[in-house]
Amino acid sequence: IGYAHAAMHNPPNRSRRVAAAMGKEPSDVLLTNARALDVFTLTWRECDVAIADGAVVGIGPRGDVPLAATRTVDLGGRAVVPGFIDAHVHVESSLLVPENFARVVVPKGTTTAICDPHEVANVVGVRGIETFLDAAERMRDSLDLRVMISSCVPATHMETNGAGVLSAAALSPLRARRHALGLAEVMNVPGVIHGDPEVLAKLDAFEGTPIDGHCPLLRGRELSAYAAAGIRSCHESSELEEAREKLTNGISVWIREGSVAKDLHALSPLLTLETSIAMGFCTDDRNPLDIATEGHLDYLIRGAIARGVRAEVAYRAASLSVARHYGLRHLGAVAPGFDADLVVLDDVASCAVHQVFRRGVPASELAFPSLADKTGEGTMRALVPAESDLIGPAGRVHVIGVRGGRILTDHHVMNHDAPGVARLTVLERHGHGVPPANGYAFGFGETFDGAIASSVGHDSHNLIVCGKTPRDMRVALAALVEAGGGFVVVKGGAVSALLPLPAFGLMSRQDPREIERALLELRAASKAAGCVLAEPFLQLAFLSLPVIPSLKLTDRGLVDVEKFAIISVAA
Repeated sequence: IGYAHAAMHNPPNRSRRVAAAMGKEPSDVLLTNARALDVFTLTWRECDVAIADGAVVGIGPRGDVPLAATRTVDLGGRAVVPGFIDAHVHVESSLLVPENFARVVVPKGTTTAICDPHEVANVVGVRGIETFLDAAERMRDSLDLRVMISSCVPATHMETNGAGVLSAAALSPLRARRHALGLAEVMNVPGVIHGDPEVLAKLDAFEGTPIDGHCPLLRGRELSAYAAAGIRSCHESSELEEAREKLTNGISVWIREGSVAKDLHALSPLLTLETSIAMGFCTDDRNPLDIATEGHLDYLIRGAIARGVRAEVAYRAASLSVARHYGLRHLGAVAPGFDADLVVLDDVASCAVHQVFRRGVPASELAFPSLADKTGEGTMRALVPAESDLIGPAGRVHVIGVRGGRILTDHHVMNHDAPGVARLTVLERHGHGVPPANGYAFGFGETFDGAIASSVGHDSHNLIVCGKTPRDMRVALAALVEAGGGFVVVKGGAVSALLPLPAFGLMSRQDPREIERALLELRAASKAAGCVLAEPFLQLAFLSLPVIPSLKLTDRGLVDVEKFAIISVAA
């Protein structure tokens, strides 16, 4: 697939690259004693690698490439692979503004990220997407951030966001922006397969660019119809045969391992030499604590290899396969003419990163841009409800069954006061005055006795709170309103841990290490309150996303995703 606009970056100095390749001018960097992965033949080459003007200009047997270089780095026989490309990520879910996101992922080998800013887009509309396009321009020499233009704002008609509906006419002008890449995940599956005119207008507006999909559990005729609309990727596969069927329909499969949705174990057997042309890795939603302690794409690569994927195939999937899919022809290989986005490894099997180069510059020497201004603050417009407004119906009720580590949910019918059933409320926070929607959830723990709340509530990002008593739930909501957004744990009527997220109610400008400490405190506080979920806040955030089966709660009410309709909480 070739997308003419997709490779837009600073025009190369071709004469300098050619001169350096011919040895007529010194290269900028010469990496000696390397063992480089050839992603085209999946073989390893003992070689030297010459870099000039941000690109590889020579690679060959040791001593055969031009030796003159401004800087020489002896790699001591270490492996060199192409920089990793995250095929689909919501930077907002890292809780970091884009500049800080780059600071934490580039040293772990992620040199390019294909992002969808539909979280900020749901809060403030086109201005949110433009905020990310501006950040991508500022960061072009540190992280190569490519922006897919958000296609489903809001995700459905069954929720209230801050931006209203972003139409094809509103999105089309963004296609011309420098770092705009294509149309982001098309979540409105019914709209596609039933020919909704506005959905089809968006697809038409982005014809000729990459169009990402979002179709969990879609199979058969409906999947064929979805693919026939020109949608060419999906990161929502959670079952092996589901993913295999998507591949046979021409839909690339991105294996996702986020902080909540974890599909690596199920899908790794599908990643082989034969399928690697159309498979890659993505993090989707991954918080900074998991990035710090486990890793980013490096975590997915080592996990895939540990599950039996051939190492060379895993590294190809993490680089060339994704680059080719998105038309980024200058990325994804350790070869002449490709950007010198390189990862030096101490160990191939465990993806132990030794050093990272971004366009030939070591990550430790990159000039990361200074943080942006306070754009995005002041978006919290919710009114704190009374305790009496946070009480749902009693008796037999429909209950959201939470699956730990999954964003899919179960649909239970239980007594509202059965063991393990907790109250759940979504409060519209964009200033439209919608009253709270109340329901119930099961899975936070039978001894859960407190409240946890978040302003990260996919995708419209209303406030969502789960608790045992309306009193604790109201205290939690009040704390978030005062903080301008964030995560909070309440026990015994008092706040026990709080992380403010004042940027759009989604992100913080704090140092990533401070956010990591706050997340540890929040996890400890939620555990002390009896919550058994390993990642309670992002797990909570997906309970209001009405495009993932099977039962969810939005500010408008309880959504049966399979029926694509709001139903009564009372059974």
